Amino acid sequence: MKLVARLEQSAPIPLAADIACDSGELLALVGPSGSGKSTILRCLAGLHRPAGGSVRCGDETWFDAVRGVEVTPQRRRVGFVFQHYALFPHLSALANVMLALQHLPAPERAAKARHWLARSKLEGLEDRRPAELSGGQQQRVAIARALAREPQVLLLDEPFSAVDQVTRRKLLRQLIEMRRSLAIPIILVTHDLEEAALLADRMTVLHHGYTLQTAPPDELLARPASVLVARLTDQPNIFFGKVIEQSPATDTTLIDWLGKPLQACYHAGPVVGDRVCWVVPEAGVILVRDHQAERENTFTATVSERLAWRGHATVSARLGEGQGRDATLSFAIGTAVAQRRGIVSGARIVLQLQKAAICLTAGDRTSGSQFGH
Repeated sequence: MKLVARLEQSAPIPLAADIACDSGELLALVGPSGSGKSTILRCLAGLHRPAGGSVRCGDETWFDAVRGVEVTPQRRRVGFVFQHYALFPHLSALANVMLALQHLPAPERAAKARHWLARSKLEGLEDRRPAELSGGQQQRVAIARALAREPQVLLLDEPFSAVDQVTRRKLLRQLIEMRRSLAIPIILVTHDLEEAALLADRMTVLHHGYTLQTAPPDELLARPASVLVARLTDQPNIFFGKVIEQSPATDTTLIDWLGKPLQACYHAGPVVGDRVCWVVPEAGVILVRDHQAERENTFTATVSERLAWRGHATVSARLGEGQGRDATLSFAIGTAVAQRRGIVSGARIVLQLQKAAICLTAGDRTSGSQFGH
């Protein structure tokens, strides 16, 4: 079963979004506040009617503006998990889940609700009201209630943002475990790019309601479709240069950057003389030994900052000589390696930018970096 939607409206939040999610797939919607992520979920659930477009789940049409089709939320088998739980405070955990089981005969509801609470690791807490549960436990009740409907689609709207980091990691692990048995489309809205990359099979980047790019997380982060996508996905290494050579035969696009030639894999589109935007992920920046400085794409840099956390370090290093010919590169390295190599503020190091990791990408209207003259 596949969920496919085209959603269009000009207000209150503009939408021109294309959403597609296969059965068993988790699609993460990412983008800044106001980009329409939560509005899209509401449109899919039938809680908001867009001005145009359509929503189809499998063989069913839930919404079609042209044909005048609009299936009510009650008739759409959607499980919806909200950011702030949306539990009924006067009802127990068991009773909250039983509310989602109106499609079953009354005598069967309690046993089914207990089943879903057990799957959510809430055994023994069935009689507690929301105020007697921790934030993580309340969210697990909300997930159990959403799944108890036996939904055709599961929608998750910032489900872990209201809990602390330790609880968040536990809930993430639980969701990873549970989704293995869920053969339905799952759509997750999140501001956390690491969370999206960890959970999602594909990510959709949104901006002002527009779909900018959809791809698997690794591909999207390594090959952003535009400088705007790179910025919205918090890419640290976004630069501009001028194409000085195009050589399909050697699979090389040569860029003048900081007064030195930079080799990237061949990118069709820009021509010699074009100013282009290029991106390199942190993993594409390699710390090399001084005697390897003659390798392609090597630059001498000065460490300006090192931030360490859980055995990993993020290092910022300054390249260039001023007069507009300088830049800061960010790269990741193990903390132990950083200590062994003396990576501290002020240290001089040699960095190599991997040719295959450099991605030329379309600019935006404000960057002046669109391919062409």
